[in-house]
Amino acid sequence: MAKRATVIPQINPSSFKFLQQLKANNNRDWFNEHKTTFVQEQDAVAAFADALLEQLSTHDLIETPSGKKSLFRIYRDTRFSQDKTPYKSHWSLAFRRATKQRRGGYYMQLEPGNSFIAGGFFGPVPDDLKKIRDEIAFDPAPLRKILKSKAFTSLFGTLQGEQLKTTPKGFDADHEAIDLLRYKQFLLIRNFSDKEVLSESFLAEANRTFQGMRPFFDYMSMALTADANGEEA
Repeated sequence: MAKRATVIPQINPSSFKFLQQLKANNNRDWFNEHKTTFVQEQDAVAAFADALLEQLSTHDLIETPSGKKSLFRIYRDTRFSQDKTPYKSHWSLAFRRATKQRRGGYYMQLEPGNSFIAGGFFGPVPDDLKKIRDEIAFDPAPLRKILKSKAFTSLFGTLQGEQLKTTPKGFDADHEAIDLLRYKQFLLIRNFSDKEVLSESFLAEANRTFQGMRPFFDYMSMALTADANGEEA
């Protein structure tokens, strides 16, 4: 009996085509007329997310139950925005790490000309931000080692995120790690071309990118969950 060819889940060109059409016709009448197409394309992206979740779960513990549950709604919240277009022009999804000892989150945005994978800490609460800064100030070497590693720079380049222009309260302006202490967000971002997203290898590359975040996540998880003695709280 001949072996059945393995079908590798991937993002379909039709998913990008739908987003391009939606961006050009961002109104409820057009969307309602093409609701069937939307559902088909969303289901296809959810199937890709299922496959990605399966791979991600081989090296991390994820509490997001399914690819479908990882997807964000395509409907925009326009209540406080000057932009009243009702729909997003991208697919987006996120996977949540399980238990309070595993910090950081995995995010993906798929949009023609603007696709990326990201992870990290978008808006740390003041208490968490202080814990991170205290850990960095105590000994910045472990974090610098991660950020300067070939594995990190080849995927993400540099640490990204909003930074203070001044010295954070409670720290010296001449501290050896002042460049790291100024961060208010701690983000890892990797951009992808449309060709890369639509390729058969994107599933494996997306998984490799998420896996490449782990040293950084492990460091931050330790900083945020350890007690004053450096032991897990």
